[in-house]
Amino acid sequence: MDCHRRSLRGYFLGLPEKSRLLILSFVVGICSGAAAVLLHVLIRLIRDGLASVVASRSEVVFYLVLPGIGMLISGLLLRYLIKDNIGHGVTKVLVAVSKKEWSIKPHNTWSSILTSAFTIGFGGSVGAEAPIVYTGAAIGSSFSRLFGMSYRSATILLGCGAAGAVAGIFKAPLAGVLFTLEILMFGISMTSIMPLLFATVSATVVSYAFLGDSLPFECVLSPFAIGDMPFYLLLGIFCGLCSVYFLRTTLWLEDFIARWKNSWLRWIICAVGLGVLILLFPPLFGEGYNSLGPLLTGSDPSGEAGSVLSFLFDTPWGIPLFFLLVMLLKVFSMTFTNAGGGVGGTFGPTLFVGALSGFVLARSINLLVSAMGIDLPEQNFVLVGMAGLMAGVMQAPMTAIFLIAEITGGYELLLPLILTSTVSFGIMRIFEHYSIYSKRIANTGELLTHDNDQAVLTLLKVSDVIETDFQTVSIDATLGELVKVIASSKRNIFPVIDSHGRFQGYVSLEEVRGVMFDTTLYESRHVFNFMKTAPDYVFENEGMDSVMKKFEVTGA
Repeated sequence: MDCHRRSLRGYFLGLPEKSRLLILSFVVGICSGAAAVLLHVLIRLIRDGLASVVASRSEVVFYLVLPGIGMLISGLLLRYLIKDNIGHGVTKVLVAVSKKEWSIKPHNTWSSILTSAFTIGFGGSVGAEAPIVYTGAAIGSSFSRLFGMSYRSATILLGCGAAGAVAGIFKAPLAGVLFTLEILMFGISMTSIMPLLFATVSATVVSYAFLGDSLPFECVLSPFAIGDMPFYLLLGIFCGLCSVYFLRTTLWLEDFIARWKNSWLRWIICAVGLGVLILLFPPLFGEGYNSLGPLLTGSDPSGEAGSVLSFLFDTPWGIPLFFLLVMLLKVFSMTFTNAGGGVGGTFGPTLFVGALSGFVLARSINLLVSAMGIDLPEQNFVLVGMAGLMAGVMQAPMTAIFLIAEITGGYELLLPLILTSTVSFGIMRIFEHYSIYSKRIANTGELLTHDNDQAVLTLLKVSDVIETDFQTVSIDATLGELVKVIASSKRNIFPVIDSHGRFQGYVSLEEVRGVMFDTTLYESRHVFNFMKTAPDYVFENEGMDSVMKKFEVTGA
């Protein structure tokens, strides 16, 4: 049996790399789809099990206590079993691609699934999409190591894993490909599309086989009316502004909480904060997708109020006010979950907040202009709002358009999806050049972009281009001593150092050419008479993009 296995592996390794890549992309897609199914099932089992035991006894315990317990379990697993930071999965995949470090640790093939299942199953207010993207990328990376793929093929397989994960969890093969192309795989050629398609199709088939043929978001759409386009334009502006709020508030709150160095204190504060928010606003529990059902079908959403704030639903304006508060506070509940030890992503919360943005705007307009005979289809705006916020927060308009169309079957709303997503993306770009995934790593200069020149600068390291064959001179050296150094050097620039070896400036051959043959000046003139101060400094660990900006500013 072992000999047979070795012969099969040897035969596979003997195939051309392109053939191996196509076969492995298919296998990676199946594994990523299976991982997505597994995470979905685990979350549902944990949530249903807790609901049957706890919810019937105490709603306070269910909303106030359980999310904190889930964060604690996840945090303990991270500290004592996994011993690694696996949060912000999409960002970590971006870092791996940008640094050309395609190899992702093998434990990520299961650790993100385990920790996020406990986090979300217990009510953590985050999404499962980022952890499963990290899992899929790790699966692709593991197959690359196992079969000795080249860097380029390994990178494509990493993308196949991520694309398959998105396709598997949403049953959206095209969106999986676009997600990888827009957010992760910069500079990939069109010839590499086939492995991505193989991966997403196989992952989607696995998802359909185990989870059935129902769409992730069931909705009842109203016919599209061209007269509603101005309101979809307004929705795009609103989503763009909400995207700015979402990104900036998230990053600010993460930085603020990170100042609390005591991990137990951080867990206590975040657990209490999250529990109180969910108790007041039950739609913040878990991913929140269940709360979108009435909004997507045009049903009465009053059941979402909960017992504490049910009085808001007694007035017409109380309903949009309630969901506006949920929309604004989702950022806080999401950040509390991740900062308190939970594992989850911003993908799901982005869709959730987008849906509420569409509902709040449509319901408010309907209340304002009901006397004019205008009645906007609120469920359509809920759907399009999901795409609008995704296009803004993730800065991936194509992914947003086709993901929402695929997961809801809403292709008849393709025109408003395009308009709202494009406007939201444009508004966001006015305020923020980077997405929520890339903002932090862009500040370090380590992010690859779709700009080829920028990508070259990102990959080029200062340490790779430093020249060291210069002869230094002391700042107190005489002209005669400088001439001796010039005579033995092949360069025309001479760094000047002090008695402690610290850089002080430089001397150019052009500056001394006119006097270097006048021996009468050899003892009376010194290096400091010819030295120039550098217009700026470049450091060994500095990003090349920063270096080029210094060249531009100084004119050097």
